Amino acid sequence: MSVHPSRQGQLAEDRMSVDPPSPQGGGLYLDDISLDNDYVMYGTNMKAQTYLEELSRRRRAKQIAVPTDDLKVRAGLRELGEPITLFGEDKADRRERLRKVLLERQEAADEDVEMRSVTGSVRSVTGEEAEDEDEEFYTPGDENILEVRKQVARYSLICARQRRAQQIKDAAFPLTKLVKQARGLSEYLKTYALMGTQFVADRAVSSVRFSPNSELIAAGSWTGSIRLLQVPTLEDDDISILRGHNDRIGGLAWHPEATLSQSPNVVNLASGGGDYTVRLWSLSQDTSLATLQGHEGRVCRVAFHPSGRLLASASFDCTWRLWDLEMQQELLMQEGHSKEVYCVAIQQDGALVVSAGLDGIGRVWDLRTGRTIMVLDGHSREIYGADFSPDGHHIATGSGDSSVKIWDVRKVRVSATIPAHKSLVSDVRFFHGDGEIPGVTQEDGAPPLRGSYLASSSYDGCVNVWKSDSWTLIKSLKGHADKAMSVDISNDCRFIASSGWDRSVKLWASETIGL
Repeated sequence: MSVHPSRQGQLAEDRMSVDPPSPQGGGLYLDDISLDNDYVMYGTNMKAQTYLEELSRRRRAKQIAVPTDDLKVRAGLRELGEPITLFGEDKADRRERLRKVLLERQEAADEDVEMRSVTGSVRSVTGEEAEDEDEEFYTPGDENILEVRKQVARYSLICARQRRAQQIKDAAFPLTKLVKQARGLSEYLKTYALMGTQFVADRAVSSVRFSPNSELIAAGSWTGSIRLLQVPTLEDDDISILRGHNDRIGGLAWHPEATLSQSPNVVNLASGGGDYTVRLWSLSQDTSLATLQGHEGRVCRVAFHPSGRLLASASFDCTWRLWDLEMQQELLMQEGHSKEVYCVAIQQDGALVVSAGLDGIGRVWDLRTGRTIMVLDGHSREIYGADFSPDGHHIATGSGDSSVKIWDVRKVRVSATIPAHKSLVSDVRFFHGDGEIPGVTQEDGAPPLRGSYLASSSYDGCVNVWKSDSWTLIKSLKGHADKAMSVDISNDCRFIASSGWDRSVKLWASETIGL
């Protein structure tokens, strides 16, 4: 075995101090070979040892817990004698600066430094104490959130039991017939084409959502207004424009019973805006019924709990919040993201919430306990869309890295990565309805179609439709003149709606559909 000249001297010195018996054949023991990290890495001017030390330093920095609340970050910097803000510095930069300062002091004192008090004060702990510390942290709550968690637990157990019973029944359906049904659905979706276009605003249309009865489309734009359009004509509803936000609409959500059993005079629709507010709307007036205030940044996606009592909202203040719609007050301000939170979705059972944002990380929260049960770490860019599958254990996320990832909550890992688009993926939506394939006779006892396909929109201007059993592309819908910003699927399995930068709402349907 040949030995690098730079190592010969050291090997000789080692043999002088300890001269173990030579292995058979005159070779070397592995213990006799020392690592040489004092070389320049290819393509850089950095020594390998320096590079390894920098990697180790970054790992230690990530282990330092710093608050996500900007006020606490400022308080921590002030206590450490550092400027609370620098010119051109945003919240994320300020948080990373605090982490860097803490790391430098940790290295200087050779002890672990952690943020502890609510005001952001700093204390030092020894390595042994740090090992004893629990990594989990909890956001303080009151009796109201405790009672809500109990109600959510009772509600979700009933829903989960019903869902599981349906899944057991579906598993007994003959495989050949199931394949035939899936093939029929694919052939039907392949016939989708552009049915109509409606220009609804003077600026980009950022969010579009079908009503539960599939007869209305709510479209929110960057003008701060919401248009209600009839399906399939795309004409204005009786109350055509809802005005209240004075900045861009970030997200829309229909109450689960809106346009079904819900009275038009009560809350039917919720919206999040760039004015830091969440507004609640009825279908009988063009002004909001209530305004929920508390966020300290732009509000993006919003989502109703399936019970209809709770509403979740994601915001650029690095938190997502849970609201009690009966009391019209904030129940929970949930931290956990290092950057802006862009999207939030709630599982159909009502037990889990997924939040994701510009840190490229998604988190799955258990509403019954408040714990994070899964971290969705795999995207290389920001996450702009997230949705739960009706099966209860799959989550789809769309990212700025042009991909859609499918996550399995049961296995706590990513189960598929779809190279979905050529640009940023702006929204993802599963089919959540109970509709049947128009014009196709359904087999007796056939499983419902909900969750069987997924739609994604992208800044490449396309809306793509994917099969949920293989995550293969069924149809690419092209028609937007610019970026597609949102997408949704009607519950009756007849339409797909999309909105975009070109200020339009587009309706897609099968060419064979009868209207």
